[in-house]
Amino acid sequence: MWLELQIFGLRALWSPYYALFVVALAIAYYLVTVHFRTRFGGEEKPSGKQLGMFYSGLLLLYIVKGSPLDLLGHIMFTAHMGQMALYYLVFPILIIRGIPKWIWRKLFQQSWLKGPLRIMTKPLVALLLFNGLFSIYHIPLVFDFTKTSETAHAIVTTVILFTAFCMWWSVFAPIEEEERLSPLLKIGYIFANGILITPACGLIIFAESPIYATYSSTGAWVQALSLCVPSGVLDGLTLSGPELFSSISLLHDQQLGGIVMKITQEIVFAIIIAVVFFAWFSKENDTIDPLPEQA
Repeated sequence: MWLELQIFGLRALWSPYYALFVVALAIAYYLVTVHFRTRFGGEEKPSGKQLGMFYSGLLLLYIVKGSPLDLLGHIMFTAHMGQMALYYLVFPILIIRGIPKWIWRKLFQQSWLKGPLRIMTKPLVALLLFNGLFSIYHIPLVFDFTKTSETAHAIVTTVILFTAFCMWWSVFAPIEEEERLSPLLKIGYIFANGILITPACGLIIFAESPIYATYSSTGAWVQALSLCVPSGVLDGLTLSGPELFSSISLLHDQQLGGIVMKITQEIVFAIIIAVVFFAWFSKENDTIDPLPEQA
C-alpha cells in the first residue's frame, strides 16, 4: 500500500506545513515554560516527566494529523477510526499532564474564561458533551458533510477535541481546586464513558451495508481526499475508489473500523482505571498510621 500512496506526493503524505505548526508549538512551549516563564508569572520549570508528556503529545499530534495516517484515514475507514481514537482518547491526556500547573491556574483565573471553563469541565456536562458530539459526528449525514467540507471538518473536529479535553479534565485535573471527583467516582466516570461511546461503535460494527458515502461513493470519496491532497495532484489522477488501495471490502473495512475504535477505547480506559486505582491505593497506604515501635 505504501507504494500506491506515493502517487499523492510528499506534501499529502507528510504535510510539511503541519510539521512547521507542530514545531512552532514545541518552541512556544519551551519559551513560555522555561526561558521566559518569569515574564509570564511562571513558577517552577516543567519536570522531565511533563516535558516528555507534552512533546510526546506533539509527536502524536503530527502522527495523527500530519503523517501518512491522515491520508490513509481519508482512504480507509479503519485508519480513520484509529486516528480518532488516538486524537480524542490519548492526545488530550498527554497535553493536560504536560502543561505546568501554573499555566492551568492562570487560564482558569481569567475572568472571561473562568465561567465557561468551569461549566464545560463539570464531569456530567463534559461526559454528555463529548460522547453526544462523538455519536452525532458518526451519523452518516453529518459524517459525510463534515468529511467533504474543509471548514466543517476543521470546526467539528476541533469542537470535539475541546470536549475531549473537558472530559479528561475530570480525571487528570492538575490543579487541586479543580479536583471534583474522588478516585472511586473517577473509575465510575471512565466506565460511564465506555458505555456511552458504545452505541456509535455498535451502529458502525453491526451495519449490514456501507453507510458512509465518503468511503463508498467515488465522487464523495474524491472530494473527501481533496481535504489532504493538493488539488493539482488529484486533477492528474484517475481514481475509482478506495478499493484501489485496500484488499478488504468496504463493509469489512467499516466493521473493522468500529472494532478498532472500541478495542482502543477499552485498552485506554483500562490503563487509566489502573493508574487511578493504584494512585488511590498508594495514597491510602501512605495515610495509614505506622505501628508503634516496640520498647
